[in-house]
Amino acid sequence: MRPLVGITSSYTESDVQSLPANYVAAVESAGGVPLIIPAGISPELVDDLLGTVDALLLSGGPDVDPAFFGEPPHPRLGSVSPQRDMIEIPLARAAVQLGKPVLAICRGIQVLNVALGGTLYQDIGSQIPGALKHRQEAPRWHGTHDIAVDEDSRLVQLLGSAKIKVNTYHHQCVRDVASQLKVVARAPDGVIEGVEKPGSFVVGVQWHPECMYDKTPAFRGLFRGLVKAVDS
Repeated sequence: MRPLVGITSSYTESDVQSLPANYVAAVESAGGVPLIIPAGISPELVDDLLGTVDALLLSGGPDVDPAFFGEPPHPRLGSVSPQRDMIEIPLARAAVQLGKPVLAICRGIQVLNVALGGTLYQDIGSQIPGALKHRQEAPRWHGTHDIAVDEDSRLVQLLGSAKIKVNTYHHQCVRDVASQLKVVARAPDGVIEGVEKPGSFVVGVQWHPECMYDKTPAFRGLFRGLVKAVDS
Protein backbone atom coordinates (compact mmCIF):
# COMPACT_ATOMS: atom_id res chain seq x y z
CA MET A 1 0.00 0.00 0.00
CA ARG A 2 1.33 3.43 -0.92
CA PRO A 3 2.23 5.83 1.91
CA LEU A 4 -0.45 8.37 2.78
CA VAL A 5 0.96 11.93 2.79
CA GLY A 6 -1.04 14.64 4.53
CA ILE A 7 -0.71 18.07 2.87
CA THR A 8 -1.81 21.21 4.71
CA SER A 9 -4.08 23.62 2.84
CA SER A 10 -5.00 27.30 2.84
CA TYR A 11 -8.09 29.02 4.19
CA THR A 12 -9.40 32.23 2.63
CA GLU A 13 -11.49 35.01 4.13
CA SER A 14 -14.38 33.82 1.98
CA ASP A 15 -14.31 30.48 3.84
CA VAL A 16 -12.73 28.54 0.97
CA GLN A 17 -10.19 25.77 1.46
CA SER A 18 -7.56 25.67 -1.28
CA LEU A 19 -4.30 24.00 -2.29
CA PRO A 20 -2.34 24.38 -5.54
CA ALA A 21 -2.62 21.19 -7.55
CA ASN A 22 1.14 20.86 -8.02
CA TYR A 23 1.59 19.74 -4.39
CA VAL A 24 -0.78 16.86 -5.04
CA ALA A 25 0.87 16.01 -8.36
CA ALA A 26 4.37 16.06 -6.86
CA VAL A 27 3.41 13.67 -4.05
CA GLU A 28 1.57 11.32 -6.40
CA SER A 29 4.44 11.28 -8.88
CA ALA A 30 6.78 10.32 -6.03
CA GLY A 31 4.67 7.28 -5.18
CA GLY A 32 2.59 8.68 -2.34
CA VAL A 33 -1.14 9.07 -1.87
CA PRO A 34 -1.91 12.76 -1.22
CA LEU A 35 -4.48 13.62 1.45
CA ILE A 36 -5.41 17.28 1.88
CA ILE A 37 -5.60 18.44 5.50
CA PRO A 38 -8.08 21.31 5.83
CA ALA A 39 -7.20 24.47 7.73
CA GLY A 40 -9.54 25.70 10.42
CA ILE A 41 -10.16 22.32 12.04
CA SER A 42 -9.73 21.83 15.77
CA PRO A 43 -6.20 21.25 17.14
CA GLU A 44 -7.81 18.43 19.12
CA LEU A 45 -7.77 16.44 15.87
CA VAL A 46 -3.95 16.48 15.59
CA ASP A 47 -3.51 13.04 17.12
CA ASP A 48 -6.20 11.56 14.89
CA LEU A 49 -4.64 13.10 11.80
CA LEU A 50 -1.16 11.85 12.63
CA GLY A 51 -2.56 8.41 13.40
CA THR A 52 -3.93 8.35 9.86
CA VAL A 53 -1.17 9.80 7.67
CA ASP A 54 2.26 8.27 7.19
CA ALA A 55 4.04 11.55 6.42
CA LEU A 56 3.36 15.29 6.53
CA LEU A 57 3.91 18.01 3.95
CA LEU A 58 3.61 21.57 5.28
CA SER A 59 2.68 23.72 2.28
CA GLY A 60 3.31 27.37 1.42
CA GLY A 61 1.01 30.27 2.20
CA PRO A 62 0.70 33.52 4.16
CA ASP A 63 2.84 34.85 6.99
CA VAL A 64 3.06 33.16 10.37
CA ASP A 65 1.52 35.26 13.16
CA PRO A 66 4.48 36.63 15.17
CA ALA A 67 2.48 36.12 18.37
CA PHE A 68 3.55 32.47 18.11
CA PHE A 69 7.19 33.44 18.58
CA GLY A 70 6.64 36.23 21.07
CA GLU A 71 6.90 39.33 18.88
CA PRO A 72 4.51 42.16 18.01
CA PRO A 73 3.59 42.62 14.32
CA HIS A 74 6.26 44.30 12.21
CA PRO A 75 4.97 47.23 10.07
CA ARG A 76 5.58 45.13 6.94
CA LEU A 77 4.00 41.93 8.20
CA GLY A 78 1.74 40.50 5.51
CA SER A 79 -1.57 38.71 5.88
CA VAL A 80 -1.78 35.95 8.47
CA SER A 81 -4.09 32.96 8.72
CA PRO A 82 -5.13 32.07 12.28
CA GLN A 83 -6.99 29.05 10.90
CA ARG A 84 -3.72 27.65 9.56
CA ASP A 85 -1.44 28.63 12.44
CA MET A 86 -3.70 27.06 15.05
CA ILE A 87 -3.63 23.64 13.37
CA GLU A 88 -0.26 23.61 11.57
CA ILE A 89 1.96 24.61 14.51
CA PRO A 90 0.74 21.83 16.84
CA LEU A 91 0.61 19.43 13.87
CA ALA A 92 4.25 20.09 12.99
CA ARG A 93 5.36 19.81 16.62
CA ALA A 94 3.54 16.53 17.16
CA ALA A 95 4.74 15.04 13.86
CA VAL A 96 8.36 15.65 14.86
CA GLN A 97 7.77 14.19 18.32
CA LEU A 98 6.23 11.06 16.79
CA GLY A 99 9.04 10.65 14.27
CA LYS A 100 6.81 11.11 11.21
CA PRO A 101 8.62 12.13 8.02
CA VAL A 102 8.09 15.86 7.40
CA LEU A 103 8.75 18.00 4.33
CA ALA A 104 8.17 21.71 4.99
CA ILE A 105 7.94 24.10 2.03
CA CYS A 106 8.24 27.94 2.13
CA ARG A 107 5.72 28.94 4.84
CA GLY A 108 6.17 25.35 5.97
CA ILE A 109 9.83 25.81 6.96
CA GLN A 110 8.76 28.84 8.97
CA VAL A 111 5.93 26.93 10.68
CA LEU A 112 8.32 24.08 11.46
CA ASN A 113 10.91 26.41 13.00
CA VAL A 114 8.34 28.26 15.11
CA ALA A 115 6.68 25.01 16.20
CA LEU A 116 10.01 23.80 17.57
CA GLY A 117 10.83 27.05 19.37
CA GLY A 118 12.55 29.21 16.74
CA THR A 119 11.78 32.72 15.45
CA LEU A 120 11.42 34.45 12.09
CA TYR A 121 12.43 37.61 10.31
CA GLN A 122 9.03 39.17 9.66
CA ASP A 123 10.25 41.12 6.63
CA ILE A 124 13.51 40.32 4.86
CA GLY A 125 13.73 43.61 2.96
CA SER A 126 13.70 45.80 6.05
CA GLN A 127 15.39 43.46 8.54
CA ILE A 128 18.30 41.95 6.55
CA PRO A 129 20.62 44.58 5.04
CA GLY A 130 21.76 43.78 1.51
CA ALA A 131 19.26 40.98 1.01
CA LEU A 132 18.44 39.67 -2.45
CA LYS A 133 15.01 40.07 -3.97
CA HIS A 134 13.13 37.09 -2.57
CA ARG A 135 9.87 37.71 -4.41
CA GLN A 136 10.64 36.87 -8.02
CA GLU A 137 8.58 38.01 -10.99
CA ALA A 138 9.74 35.14 -13.21
CA PRO A 139 7.54 32.07 -13.84
CA ARG A 140 7.12 29.88 -10.77
CA TRP A 141 9.06 27.00 -12.34
CA HIS A 142 12.10 29.19 -13.00
CA GLY A 143 15.02 29.39 -10.57
CA THR A 144 16.31 32.91 -9.91
CA HIS A 145 19.08 32.58 -7.31
CA ASP A 146 21.55 29.94 -6.20
CA ILE A 147 21.71 28.27 -2.82
CA ALA A 148 24.67 26.55 -1.21
CA VAL A 149 23.86 23.22 0.46
CA ASP A 150 26.03 21.54 3.10
CA GLU A 151 27.95 18.61 1.66
CA ASP A 152 27.20 16.35 4.65
CA SER A 153 23.44 17.01 4.78
CA ARG A 154 20.42 14.90 3.95
CA LEU A 155 19.30 17.75 1.71
CA VAL A 156 22.33 17.47 -0.55
CA GLN A 157 21.63 13.75 -0.92
CA LEU A 158 18.03 14.47 -1.92
CA LEU A 159 18.98 17.16 -4.43
CA GLY A 160 22.13 15.49 -5.71
CA SER A 161 24.03 18.79 -5.71
CA ALA A 162 25.59 21.25 -3.26
CA LYS A 163 24.72 24.20 -5.50
CA ILE A 164 21.38 24.62 -7.19
CA LYS A 165 19.20 27.45 -8.47
CA VAL A 166 15.82 27.85 -6.78
CA ASN A 167 12.70 29.96 -7.17
CA THR A 168 11.73 32.42 -4.44
CA TYR A 169 8.37 33.73 -3.20
CA HIS A 170 8.68 34.88 0.40
CA HIS A 171 9.40 37.90 2.56
CA GLN A 172 9.72 36.06 5.87
CA CYS A 173 12.46 33.58 6.73
CA VAL A 174 14.04 31.68 9.60
CA ARG A 175 15.86 33.88 12.11
CA ASP A 176 16.74 32.09 15.37
CA VAL A 177 16.94 28.40 14.50
CA ALA A 178 15.07 25.94 16.72
CA SER A 179 17.43 23.81 18.82
CA GLN A 180 16.31 20.56 17.14
CA LEU A 181 17.08 21.88 13.65
CA LYS A 182 20.31 22.42 11.77
CA VAL A 183 20.85 24.96 8.99
CA VAL A 184 21.91 23.10 5.83
CA ALA A 185 21.39 25.64 3.01
CA ARG A 186 21.69 29.39 2.50
CA ALA A 187 21.22 31.95 -0.26
CA PRO A 188 24.17 34.20 -1.20
CA ASP A 189 22.81 36.92 1.11
CA GLY A 190 22.83 34.57 4.09
CA VAL A 191 19.08 33.92 4.15
CA ILE A 192 18.41 30.41 5.44
CA GLU A 193 17.06 28.23 2.62
CA GLY A 194 17.17 24.78 4.19
CA VAL A 195 17.00 23.14 7.63
CA GLU A 196 16.79 19.56 8.80
CA LYS A 197 16.59 17.55 11.98
CA PRO A 198 19.61 15.26 12.27
CA GLY A 199 18.76 11.57 12.50
CA SER A 200 15.27 11.77 11.04
CA PHE A 201 13.48 12.85 7.87
CA VAL A 202 12.47 16.36 8.90
CA VAL A 203 13.45 18.68 6.05
CA GLY A 204 12.46 22.29 5.49
CA VAL A 205 13.12 24.33 2.34
CA GLN A 206 12.38 27.99 1.74
CA TRP A 207 11.69 27.69 -1.98
CA HIS A 208 8.83 25.97 -3.89
CA PRO A 209 10.07 22.64 -5.33
CA GLU A 210 6.51 21.59 -6.17
CA CYS A 211 6.55 24.28 -8.87
CA MET A 212 9.87 23.08 -10.30
CA TYR A 213 9.97 19.28 -10.01
CA ASP A 214 8.51 18.55 -13.45
CA LYS A 215 11.09 20.75 -15.23
CA THR A 216 14.06 20.30 -12.88
CA PRO A 217 14.49 16.61 -11.99
CA ALA A 218 16.71 17.36 -8.96
CA PHE A 219 13.69 18.60 -7.01
CA ARG A 220 11.86 15.29 -7.43
CA GLY A 221 14.25 13.88 -4.85
CA LEU A 222 12.57 15.86 -2.07
CA PHE A 223 9.19 14.22 -2.66
CA ARG A 224 10.64 10.78 -3.33
CA GLY A 225 12.65 11.08 -0.14
CA LEU A 226 9.57 11.97 1.87
CA VAL A 227 7.66 8.96 0.57
CA LYS A 228 10.62 6.59 0.91
CA ALA A 229 11.24 7.73 4.51
CA VAL A 230 7.95 6.17 5.58
CA ASP A 231 9.41 2.67 5.28
CA SER A 232 12.96 3.42 6.39
